[in-house]
Amino acid sequence: MSTRTLIRGGLVVTAADETHADVLIEDGRIAALAAHGSEQAASWTADRVIDATDKYVIPGGVDAHTHMELPFGGTFASDTFETGTRAAAWGGTTTIVDFAVQSQGRSLREGLDAWYAKADGKCAIDYAFHMILSDVNESTLKEMDRLVEEGITSFKLFMAYPGVFYSDDGQILRAMQRSAGNGGLIMMHAENGIAIDVLVEQALQRGETDPRYHGEVRKVLLEAEATHRAIQLARVAGAPLYVVHVSAEEAVAELAAARDKGLPVFGETCPQYLFLSTDNLAEPDFHGAKYVCSTPLRPREHQAALWRGLRTDDLQVVSTDHCPFCFVGQKELGRGDFSKIPNGLPGVENRMDLLHQAVVDGHISRRRWIDIACAAPARMFGLYGKKGTLAPGADADVVVYDPTAEQTLSAETHHMNVDYSAYEGKRIRGQVETVLSRGEVVIDRREFTGRAGHGHYTPRGTCQYLNH
Repeated sequence: MSTRTLIRGGLVVTAADETHADVLIEDGRIAALAAHGSEQAASWTADRVIDATDKYVIPGGVDAHTHMELPFGGTFASDTFETGTRAAAWGGTTTIVDFAVQSQGRSLREGLDAWYAKADGKCAIDYAFHMILSDVNESTLKEMDRLVEEGITSFKLFMAYPGVFYSDDGQILRAMQRSAGNGGLIMMHAENGIAIDVLVEQALQRGETDPRYHGEVRKVLLEAEATHRAIQLARVAGAPLYVVHVSAEEAVAELAAARDKGLPVFGETCPQYLFLSTDNLAEPDFHGAKYVCSTPLRPREHQAALWRGLRTDDLQVVSTDHCPFCFVGQKELGRGDFSKIPNGLPGVENRMDLLHQAVVDGHISRRRWIDIACAAPARMFGLYGKKGTLAPGADADVVVYDPTAEQTLSAETHHMNVDYSAYEGKRIRGQVETVLSRGEVVIDRREFTGRAGHGHYTPRGTCQYLNH
């Protein structure tokens, strides 16, 4: 039983072009596009017709950095795969790439299987996994090859969090050498965690316990230094490198310098670094704790360099690093000691809208919005063609977006399972109206019509920016 959906009369915006076109969807895939009003478009019939007049028709967002149900700091991220993927759909994101976690002393396989089990049958949209390596050794290096064959083609390492996720330079080099051979992509949390821990200890000894000190001890220079070191290790290994959540001008400069040499080095930033700052960390009555994440929020001056990096393609991707903890009962674990505040912000529902606001504000073009939010993350992580674009044969992950609607971001109205919004009271222009995931309507004119279990696990190819 074939079902056909027709989206009519909208402005189709992809990373490559903008056209007034009708979109025909058949059996969960994009079947064809044709100029609105053309003979071809006029001849199409469908079971369902969606009127997109005066709206944008865009690919569903690809959020390549989320942490649903992540264990951290003695608690768990407050969004489950069910609540988190539903919130993502509300925000126009139709694919997430989450992080399966290897525990120290355990195999990658065991960690991956635990994450398959968490997500299975729960997701409202499609999902894939990266693998966090917390214990690089002979047997886990061999496992990396097998994971790449299985469609887990990226591996995250940490230069931060000694005793939890930290890898030393020798372990990092070995993992990079392995990925150079197997086609995988190393993702790096680039902060000098060993030095940061010294500064944390010293700050606490001085009685500097408030959330704002979280930002002060995690120095810009220690992000830039780690970024530089990661790039040099990747060069030695002959491996590509993707640096996650870049937050500071100096780190962008390291990436730009590497890319100017033609190195396969890539960078991601997040909405929190583009729209928030250390002013938020300094909010009184411990409210700054809501904004504790790592890398930390930076002084506002850094935002211009991040926007510039996105325009010049020194930064390719905007992901959320969605890792929500409730203010009450979770963030509060760090009252009297900022180092005990669980690190992470909610954002999976806000990314597409905030980046559309950046178009309104003149920071980026419409096509660049779709590039950094949909196409580039899909290419980076081996999903492009299926995800990230509107072209015949692609999955029918489609968003009808109203560029003129006005909304105010708030915990009252968001769908993330967390008791605050990082953007409370922010007025923005643009709103998701209707969302299709593989041709199935999951948001219908601002009403959720999806279901847990609709989302499929999606194995990935290798990075499509590299010539293998």
